[in-house]
Amino acid sequence: MGKIQKLALGLVGLLLGASLVACDDGRTGAQDAAKALASAVAALDVGAVPFEGKDSGAANERLHEIFKGLDPVKPAVQSGDLKLDSGTATVPLEYSWKIGAAEWKYTVTAQLKKSGDKWLTAWSPGLLVPGLADTEILGTSTEAPQRAEILGAADAKLVTYRPVVHVGIDKPRLGSADPAASAAKLAQLVGADPAAYTQQVQAAGAEAFVTAITLRQDGRTITDEQIAAVPGARAIADSLPLAPSRTFARALLGSVGEANAEQIEKSGGALKAGDSTGTGGLQQQYDAQLRGTDGVQVFAQTAGLTAEQRQAQLNGGRRIFFQEPMKPGTPLKTTLDPKLQQLAEDILAKVGPASAIVALRPSSGAVLAAASGPGSNGYDTAMLGQYAPGSIFKIVDSLAMFRTGMTQDSKVDCPATLTVDGRTFKNAEGYPASSLGSVALRDAFAHSCNTAFINAREQISQAQLESAATSLGVAVEAPSLGAAAFLGSVPGQADGTEHAASMIGQGKVLMSPLTAAIMAGSVAKGAPVAPVLVLNPNAAAAGSPAPSAGATAEPSTSAPAPAKSAGTPVTAAEAASLADMMRAVVTSGHAGFLASVPGAPVGAKTGTAEFGKDNPPKTHAWIVAVHGDLAVAVFVEDGGLGATTSGPLLKEFLTAAG
Repeated sequence: MGKIQKLALGLVGLLLGASLVACDDGRTGAQDAAKALASAVAALDVGAVPFEGKDSGAANERLHEIFKGLDPVKPAVQSGDLKLDSGTATVPLEYSWKIGAAEWKYTVTAQLKKSGDKWLTAWSPGLLVPGLADTEILGTSTEAPQRAEILGAADAKLVTYRPVVHVGIDKPRLGSADPAASAAKLAQLVGADPAAYTQQVQAAGAEAFVTAITLRQDGRTITDEQIAAVPGARAIADSLPLAPSRTFARALLGSVGEANAEQIEKSGGALKAGDSTGTGGLQQQYDAQLRGTDGVQVFAQTAGLTAEQRQAQLNGGRRIFFQEPMKPGTPLKTTLDPKLQQLAEDILAKVGPASAIVALRPSSGAVLAAASGPGSNGYDTAMLGQYAPGSIFKIVDSLAMFRTGMTQDSKVDCPATLTVDGRTFKNAEGYPASSLGSVALRDAFAHSCNTAFINAREQISQAQLESAATSLGVAVEAPSLGAAAFLGSVPGQADGTEHAASMIGQGKVLMSPLTAAIMAGSVAKGAPVAPVLVLNPNAAAAGSPAPSAGATAEPSTSAPAPAKSAGTPVTAAEAASLADMMRAVVTSGHAGFLASVPGAPVGAKTGTAEFGKDNPPKTHAWIVAVHGDLAVAVFVEDGGLGATTSGPLLKEFLTAAG
């Protein structure tokens, strides 16, 4: 290489180096400083940020003072496009705060100045909030809307605001009285735990009102005079979203109470301490729709003023920076008939074990009553129970048998006992001897001959049984129901004794009382019933989380999920044949006690299902019925025979329902 060429290359290198130095005008350092500033503010910790005109520690303390009223919320902060001018720079900081369900966004401009090898940030409160004065801090306020109502059929008010009184110790009213003595005396009066309530009162602040109990105003037996006789005690009037009574459809509707820590954490900022929220049932499932959205304000106010000083200022000394209006909740509309629901609950009030009554209208699928008795201990037995249905499942068997060419008059063999793979099956106690031997299918159904239906296992495969079940709406998804429910489970494969057990509604066949009512209703309708409970499941406010309106309860066993739809829907002709046999249960079978029910003729089917390991085994007692445009299922968990235990409950319901 010649000397001239080497000299030229050297000049090019010098020029490139000079160009690179000229391009490195400090932008990279300024951008890094801007990003570090944004990250520090987002973390609410600027103690490591170098400031011009402010000690970093003092700046950090001031930041915490300004934003304390928004705690525990932190902002998301992003630095934008930086502008550089001879050792100074400006950069936009874009803030985003999640305030309840609202989002507060704004942009400020940060100024940076190069000092030696560092970039310093110019301090001012306006770096945090536009236009914030040196003496001001931020605060927030919220305004919660009234919770929306839950309505029943014809918009009857199932859950609405009803008057209550909060009974408790108002500590400022104690005077010289002993707080512990007053707390114990009030607890005894209202039936609270004296030790626990006394501890609450003693731990509360001097200005606190400590609630011992909240009572419905209507029908309360503890008088104001009794309360006033306890030093420091008082009753504060209020109203709360309540059903007509404490027990009315409680398992189905759920309740409303103060949000706990777990609910607050899972709400994603929608709930805070002191907020009310739904717990269980429809109140929880549709909480966002019913609760609505709080109105929120973010404001600036002068720090250090007393309450009296604030009141003396215009608008309480507040400058509004951000506000989101309150959005009321939307009432939840259901098909529940309050009279039928209350009737069902009154009937079940005398039943000891877990129990349920479900009534629906076959023509529309509307669920009119879904009552769970006191023995269910708050569990929604009506909708979520998972039980072997016993002989009410013979409705499904019969449909499968019709599809092989049989009719109600076809002869079937009904022996006293039948052994399958070493397991002996027999008929229920008291089965009439006159209906043994070769009998018409109608007669075997009316008297519920177990052995006759188990004998049909050779002609009816488990897959055919499953298909017949879905034809009647059993184990089929219910997208229009709008509430959590167990929709039944019928395995598509089973052999030997398991298949034999399926033929009499045992084995792995499971139903809820709702499922049983759907099955009976499909017979009355002449087509599969698609149950409906919630009429407006998608009415939540925009931005609110959507409820799981089509939720189903998975079976506790490893059973298949519900089918999307009935593969071969029951036909009107098939349903008419089933209705004829259900009527025979009343006219010639062991549900003759229903013949006196006024109005349209009643068709029914009883069921008794063994469970547990006792000897003799305990039994579930079932009965389903159709009565005009009404389908009803009655269930008692540990109830003996369906005809003798659930039957009278059904008769009482149908007679009173009219």
